[in-house]
Amino acid sequence: MHVYFSGIGGTAISSLALIAHEAGYEVSGSDARPSQYLDYLSEHGITDTHMGVDADFIASVHAKRPIDWFVYGSAQPMDFPDHPEFDFCRQNGIKMSKRDEFLSRLIKDKDLKLIAIAGTHGKTTTTAMATWLFKNFSIPVSYSGGAKLSFGDLAEYDPQAKYFVYEADEYDRNFLSFYPEVALISGIDWDHPDIYPTREGYLAAFREFIEQSAKTFIWKDDAQELGLEASDTVIPIDEDDPEIERRIKLAGRVNRLDAWLVAGGLRDVLGKSYEEIVESLNRFPGVSRRFEKLRDNLFTDSAHTPPKIRGALQLAHEVGGNNVVVVYEGLHNTRQHFIKDELRDLFNGVKELYIVPSYLAREDPDLELLTPDKILDLLSIPAKEKAQTAKLDDNLKESIQSRLDNGDLVLCLSAGGAGSLDEWLRQNFRTG
Repeated sequence: MHVYFSGIGGTAISSLALIAHEAGYEVSGSDARPSQYLDYLSEHGITDTHMGVDADFIASVHAKRPIDWFVYGSAQPMDFPDHPEFDFCRQNGIKMSKRDEFLSRLIKDKDLKLIAIAGTHGKTTTTAMATWLFKNFSIPVSYSGGAKLSFGDLAEYDPQAKYFVYEADEYDRNFLSFYPEVALISGIDWDHPDIYPTREGYLAAFREFIEQSAKTFIWKDDAQELGLEASDTVIPIDEDDPEIERRIKLAGRVNRLDAWLVAGGLRDVLGKSYEEIVESLNRFPGVSRRFEKLRDNLFTDSAHTPPKIRGALQLAHEVGGNNVVVVYEGLHNTRQHFIKDELRDLFNGVKELYIVPSYLAREDPDLELLTPDKILDLLSIPAKEKAQTAKLDDNLKESIQSRLDNGDLVLCLSAGGAGSLDEWLRQNFRTG
């Protein structure tokens, strides 16, 4: 089968393209922007790619070998309303679908059992922890997560694997395409108002996902909010269990919770004792862009919802005490409107706060742009006294370096992708 991936330079689509390639499919694709993932795919044998969105490249690819399936990400129809590749596929009768439908088909065709990690926050780290356990115990596994791993490729298809570990994103209802053998719910807090206009609609999607799962492990408080009772198929876990803090030694409360969820959810699958699993998890090396150390005392983190931000700040204070400086880049203007009331007190406990322009994508053009000045105005008086606006320029670079020289821990809450704070940090502060 020949599969063409539109938006192949994105994290999720590039992971899926790599899996398809390793599973024996012919892979090609395109992306509108340059991306480190395009280079990554090329290094792994996927070279039939193109930078740009036009009909000429896909037509040339189709002429060499007909495309059987055109796969695209959720952002493609929004970013390109008159997408020329979409038009080409319609005119040539090529099957089209979002990534979730293709992956669901691949899992079925390869007779894999799905371990799906879903939730508003924590799912990327939890997915990586699950993958880490399989690899650490030398159990063949196929997987796809939301971050680069130090202990494996971005994604992997292993023909010997019985299980597929997957970060099942609720955005655009993607996770409802799957029927997991085991589902881990890492935390639920209303998000993506563009897809779920009401909190109840968001919760209803998770109930549907859980109904489609053979067995679900979920935090007790989330189970109660969803109205779920403990059963053979729904196993609530107490997040206040004192054993979590006693046995899990990872830095950061959020990491300890993610590890405890994985330990409980995968014990039977792995066929290992709790002691073996906990010992392995305590050696978990972390993942890209989750409190990722770029150099001494400089960290980048993709936290972008209030619970994620609180978790990242807790971890930063656990490591850096009261000397925590934050650089904040909001992810999406739409989300800043959605969370603006909670932004008020989020940064009260930091030493200094720099607010840079939000990373814009999939935006509602009718919404007022919340500039750094307007976000600063939303903050509480204690936070305002320590905050200032900034741009991704030499002045910010000098300010960050000054804070580092002073011994402060600088936590950068950053979006990813071209032009983001995360990319700027990597260009200006080499890892070391």
